[in-house]
Amino acid sequence: MNKLYDSPRAALDGLLRDGMTIMSGGFGLVGNPESLIQEIKASGMKNLTVISNNAGADDFGLWHLLESRQIRKMISSYVGENKLFEQQYLSGELELELNPQGTLAERIRAGGAGIPAFYTRTGLGTVVAEGKPHEEFAGQLYVQETWLRADLSIIKAWRADAHGNLQFRKTARNFNPVMATASDVTVVEAEELVEVGEIDPDCVHTPGIYVDRIVRSTINKKRIEQLTVRPRNHRIRG
Repeated sequence: MNKLYDSPRAALDGLLRDGMTIMSGGFGLVGNPESLIQEIKASGMKNLTVISNNAGADDFGLWHLLESRQIRKMISSYVGENKLFEQQYLSGELELELNPQGTLAERIRAGGAGIPAFYTRTGLGTVVAEGKPHEEFAGQLYVQETWLRADLSIIKAWRADAHGNLQFRKTARNFNPVMATASDVTVVEAEELVEVGEIDPDCVHTPGIYVDRIVRSTINKKRIEQLTVRPRNHRIRG
């Protein structure tokens, strides 16, 4: 089975439709599938539910789909400095399901593992737990959370081979690997395409069985969301 595609547009051909749910990898501005996001924008698909750690920043990441009003609902854990996200949410244009970050990651992992629900103490006693079942274990109260699954996952990898084995770099590994397991179809854009066997088996973070389509990424910007520098006249005392 050939998993390699010539372009991001070809890699998404036949997969997009109005009202679908999409998982989009990335952590902050790291590991965002920029090339695939641009093709989703170009498709004009509307009323999307997007599951992602964040919604990008000005002119970067999922911000583009917010700007084009293609996202109806975000399921995420961090809204950051995204003013467009804030405006759309406060105006009622955008529905938001906000999750504690660890809970979001575990809900996605559970979706990939076939676990429909689990219990956690995170969020107990807050608005996060309102309306959800509670259960006592070993004298402690827990709140039930349900899995997350999607119609499509769009993933950004550092390296991929033709079988779909993936390797991620550093922070990009936070959400991309679990999202690759939790959807009906997984499309990957990779910075580097390598020969089968070139990725050391011990360095394969996502096995190819979870990957349906692969394309070389066309956008590889490395942006910093918050840059903090030391004043020039600062001296380090030994």
